[in-house]
Amino acid sequence: MAASLGPLVGAIDQGTSSTRFLVFNAETAELLSHHQVEIKQEFPREGWVEQDPKEILNSVYECVERTCEKMKELNIDIANIRAIGVTNQRETTVVWDKTTGEPLYNAIVWLDLRTQSTVERLLKRIPGKNKTFSKFKTGLPLSTYFSAVKLRWLLDNVEEIRKAVEDGRAMFGTIDSWLIWSLTGGTNGGIHCTDVTNASRTMLFNIHSLEWDPDLCKFFDIPMEILPNVRSSSEIYGLMESGALTGVPISGCLGDQHAALVGQMCFQDGQAKNTYGTGCFLLCNTGQKSVFSEHGLITTIAYKMGKDKPAFYALEGSVAIAGAVVRWLRDNLGIAKTSQEVEKLAAEVGTSYGCYFVPAFSGLYAPYWEPSARGIICGLTQFTNKNHIAFAALEAVCFQTREILDAMNKDCGIPLSQLQVDGGMTNNKILMQLQSDILCIPVVKPSMPETTALGAAMAAGAAEGVEVWSLNPGDLTAVTCERFEPQINPEESEYRYARWKKAVMKSMGWESSEGPSNGDSSIFCNLPLSIFIMSSMVMLIGAKYLSGK
Repeated sequence: MAASLGPLVGAIDQGTSSTRFLVFNAETAELLSHHQVEIKQEFPREGWVEQDPKEILNSVYECVERTCEKMKELNIDIANIRAIGVTNQRETTVVWDKTTGEPLYNAIVWLDLRTQSTVERLLKRIPGKNKTFSKFKTGLPLSTYFSAVKLRWLLDNVEEIRKAVEDGRAMFGTIDSWLIWSLTGGTNGGIHCTDVTNASRTMLFNIHSLEWDPDLCKFFDIPMEILPNVRSSSEIYGLMESGALTGVPISGCLGDQHAALVGQMCFQDGQAKNTYGTGCFLLCNTGQKSVFSEHGLITTIAYKMGKDKPAFYALEGSVAIAGAVVRWLRDNLGIAKTSQEVEKLAAEVGTSYGCYFVPAFSGLYAPYWEPSARGIICGLTQFTNKNHIAFAALEAVCFQTREILDAMNKDCGIPLSQLQVDGGMTNNKILMQLQSDILCIPVVKPSMPETTALGAAMAAGAAEGVEVWSLNPGDLTAVTCERFEPQINPEESEYRYARWKKAVMKSMGWESSEGPSNGDSSIFCNLPLSIFIMSSMVMLIGAKYLSGK
């Protein structure tokens, strides 16, 4: 006989590097079971980052089925799962054929840089080349990061997508839309929708009227009929149409960073959280008013917890590369076999020994918005070894957070007295201590780190027609936390931060879209250089021949 624990809520957490399905007890917020699958990232050219939408969808099915199996083993009745929430990597862009249900191209991931020339071309059409031309409508600067430019690139470069748009077969969506449409039936009546938080990351959405903006769609030349319907973050969108949870409503949807804000219970104006995942995202709730940054942060919708509930807004500092730098050290440089090993390498030295690592692999996001930057490691000496580079990589995550926290404090006027953190990297104790030292304030980590999935589950469980999860402040369960207090003197912290800023300046202005257009970076693209090399080789062979060796 399966045990009954009262109502349960599931959460699909589809991130950049993995997919998970987690099940929570709606009354205690306790995590009961979960399953995780890593997702492949493809890099077909330098600066390009893609994923297979079918692989993403299959990973969701696999995680749901495996979690349900684990729950049966634990003797927990899956019939008690009353609702499912979806949370997702944001901005990543999918276009699919609504008649076949097949993607028309790989998903272009938020980190992808192929749209730099698209951005530059669009900028030429804006008076004064003003990157922030739509700031007061969308909250966002014109950047490779947001979905509209990715969609523009697809329409410009993929014949199959252009044809599907002409034939009225194309659907556009961020990952949440692709998943919800597929899970609720796909070609057989699937629901084509998104929520306000994901829509607010496209650069096509007016964050005040909460509607797609016809002028912006015209500017980017995007047909409005391919866009999903925009709904609140907490309402029944449709029912699961296959698998172990057939018939369960999907009733929560939030971009991953917004879900983490909810999961950290940041419902009050001025409450903030920082999530350490592939990237690093600091969000501060600004209540029912949108605040526009003077210091390089973006304005976004925090959540809208029901059809008739008001939208809440947030200021966000976005850092492109956080956990991705550890993955890069592991996969590209091979200095460690696992992410945990990187932490161990750093711990062995406890210092970067004057080495600074700016991981601007995808340019710099907040507060610089500098797409021409590229990654650099500087301050190297003969003494530097892989341990110092590992430490510098962890420090880089902390320095980038300090930059966005400084910007947040200037914009909000009230400095944060502590930082609430979550995300996979927060299991790294060295990183958390370093973060506290570099910020000079305590860092507070909930003992249950799955706050992103928790936020999606809360939105789903609180939806009208489900109502198994109360969001009243008095009903929310108190969370146990671990605290990290600063342990170095502020002068040393300031000195290291100043050196970091110097390194950031050196990473800028590196790349231009004027380079070789075919992505061929062979030295023989450079004619004078190739002539010099060839003539040197001829001279060398000639010299050897003459010397008789």
